Amino acid sequence: MEEMEEELKCPVCGSFYREPIILPCSHNLCQACARNILVQTPESESPQSRRASGSGVSDYDYLDLDKMSLYSEADSGYGSYGGFASAPTTPCQKSPNGVRVFPPAMPPPATHLSPALAPVPRNSCITCPQCHRSLILDDRGLRGFPKNRVLEGVIDRYQQSKAAALKCQLCEKAPKEATVMCEQCDVFYCDPCRLRCHPPRGPLAKHRLVPPAQGRVSRRLSPRKVSTCTDHELENHSMYCVQCKMPVCYQCLEEGKHSSHEVKALGAMWKLHKSQLSQALNGLSDRAKEAKEFLVQLRNMVQQIQENSVEFEACLVAQCDALIDALNRRKAQLLARVNKEHEHKLKVVRDQISHCTVKLRQTTGLMEYCLEVIKENDPSGFLQISDALIRRVHLTEDQWGKGTLTPRMTTDFDLSLDNSPLLQSIHQLDFVQVKASSPVLATPILQLEECCTHNNSATLSWKQPPLSTVPAEGYILELDDGNGGQFREVYVGKETMCTVDGLHFNSTYNARVKAFNKTGVSPYSKTLVLQTSEDTDSEEQTLPFPVPSERLPLRRMSPFSSTLNLQTSFPGRSYFDLRSSPHQLSLHSSLQSLNVPGCNFETQTAPYSQLVDIKKLLAVAWFAFDPGSAHSDIIFSNDNLTVTCSSYDDRVVLGKTGFSKGVHYWELTVDRYDNHPDPAFGVARIDVMKDMMLGKDDKAWAMYVDNNRSWFMHNNSHTNRTEGGITRGATIGVLLDLNRKNLTFFINDEQQGPIAFESVEGMFFPAVSLNRNVQVTLHTGLPVPDFYSSRASIA
Repeated sequence: MEEMEEELKCPVCGSFYREPIILPCSHNLCQACARNILVQTPESESPQSRRASGSGVSDYDYLDLDKMSLYSEADSGYGSYGGFASAPTTPCQKSPNGVRVFPPAMPPPATHLSPALAPVPRNSCITCPQCHRSLILDDRGLRGFPKNRVLEGVIDRYQQSKAAALKCQLCEKAPKEATVMCEQCDVFYCDPCRLRCHPPRGPLAKHRLVPPAQGRVSRRLSPRKVSTCTDHELENHSMYCVQCKMPVCYQCLEEGKHSSHEVKALGAMWKLHKSQLSQALNGLSDRAKEAKEFLVQLRNMVQQIQENSVEFEACLVAQCDALIDALNRRKAQLLARVNKEHEHKLKVVRDQISHCTVKLRQTTGLMEYCLEVIKENDPSGFLQISDALIRRVHLTEDQWGKGTLTPRMTTDFDLSLDNSPLLQSIHQLDFVQVKASSPVLATPILQLEECCTHNNSATLSWKQPPLSTVPAEGYILELDDGNGGQFREVYVGKETMCTVDGLHFNSTYNARVKAFNKTGVSPYSKTLVLQTSEDTDSEEQTLPFPVPSERLPLRRMSPFSSTLNLQTSFPGRSYFDLRSSPHQLSLHSSLQSLNVPGCNFETQTAPYSQLVDIKKLLAVAWFAFDPGSAHSDIIFSNDNLTVTCSSYDDRVVLGKTGFSKGVHYWELTVDRYDNHPDPAFGVARIDVMKDMMLGKDDKAWAMYVDNNRSWFMHNNSHTNRTEGGITRGATIGVLLDLNRKNLTFFINDEQQGPIAFESVEGMFFPAVSLNRNVQVTLHTGLPVPDFYSSRASIA
């Protein structure tokens, strides 16, 4: 009931309606308030003058009255007649409930009559304060508007419901609270008065007693006074004019303006309109119910927002703390590397100090001995030892000239921390808001015709769908570990093609790609299965393929990096046929193009029937030396296949390809060999020390050899001295069998000593250490020696 109170208040005074009247626009006003907002119109606009001028428009013609509206929403607070510039203007006022109204043009005359009977100024006009439509009153004035008796009844019932508890009507002094009401007597009784004045016997026994609240309702529903006609005050409303939509009396139908209108029975129209109002209320009731449920939902949202805010803040703090913890852990790791570098530099310098001290002591002793020999006066005795002393002096001098007086270690730390990308990422750290209405980022499409593999490298290419409307800011390429394990990110960037190097040989990798932008990430593309080169001991396979005229030029293929480097692809790789299955795409070797720049052979376009042993073409690895990871003293030539050194000290250089599976064999030929140095050949980890002989640390497994004999060395431990050395033109072979986890060396196609090392596993890179007296050339893509293959098959 409280929500209905605004419907029961006058827009002018803001209080409950008193004697409400109905304006033609269906809005209501108190009769007194209507009188207060009357405005007098010019004489020329009175109804009489309009009728005299022959105008046939009725008094309530709003089409004409709108032309002279006293109020406009666009005005500045003053009302005027729209058609008369000379008409007086009156400032507007604001009623208690916020509706602007117009005060009377003149103070109302003093009168003792009721507002309904008081005379109205001639040619008065009234403007509805709610819809702002104006109306010129006729001679009847405000009496021409019907009274809203229904609204009066509603207000009465509402005020009674808000009143205090019902009191007994027969108590003489202090009325007590009523307990019953007699419907026939229409009287409220308390219990004592009911027993005394309304005993349940005789004629009163047939009266119906009800609770006070129910009696109040019955009283509200009791018949009210029948309304009378506004034109004929002595006549009651008996019919309903359909055209004018108002109740009329019998006299209006006989002689009034409704005589020619369609009319219907008042009771029938009453029931019809009640039914229509009830139906309309049903729809409005449904909307009100939905509104209540919506309010409940909004209140629940307030609570949920508060809970989500707390949870999100906790998650944000946890994420930032995780970043800080990760940064602290990385800081500790970097400090450990700095300390390790510090210890290494000190060790190298101290070792060089010790080495130079011993050599200087030997040199000083030799000098003092030679000076004493010079002092001898025995010519024959002097000549017996002079030649040997001269050679020793020259040899010692040469030893000092091999860079011994050059520091092996610089005082500067070659470590540089690049924190700019991390700082930029921190500055760009922000929330990513995904809107439900945002378009979905399209899934990238793998370009199968451009995907290829070579040795232990793979190149993948992709693109956005042609009809994609959402631009991608970058792509994420993921590969598994080659054993069906979890995917990991190997590339994040804007490029649509990349090469992944350093994969395992004879392995099957699954690759997929997805796009991303500020709104989120797209679904993954279809999974692509990649097969790297096979092991030499795998089952024999043959495929139709045009045979090249020369095999050695294949060694000129551009080498790959040994780690997960990302670089642009180049033409001429071994391309593959891609066959789709119901669930994924599979990459199978067909070697359709091997025309690499520098490879002097042609593939035949006509069908070729010869069968080629594809194992011999794919099971071998082609690689060169890696300038990027080598010591700065190493000198490269012949497309990085030939190396030497500018220093007298040993320096290390690695191959570009790393191995973790399979059997691999490569050779090195000695192009130059002066002054009997002892180069070392073998394998090493990627982080092996580059400024000392191969095998002196625990990151390398090597054989070092001079012109007479060789030794195996790992972690500065020398084992298995074997007779037989190298000269210019000699060939050193290195056989890495990761299936059996051993390493074997060969000199001039003969095995040098026993198996050098066993139980080797992990990622290994071909490695060589040499000085300026040695130059070697690398030969790759070679098959495993036949005797080793036969021995392995027997084993």
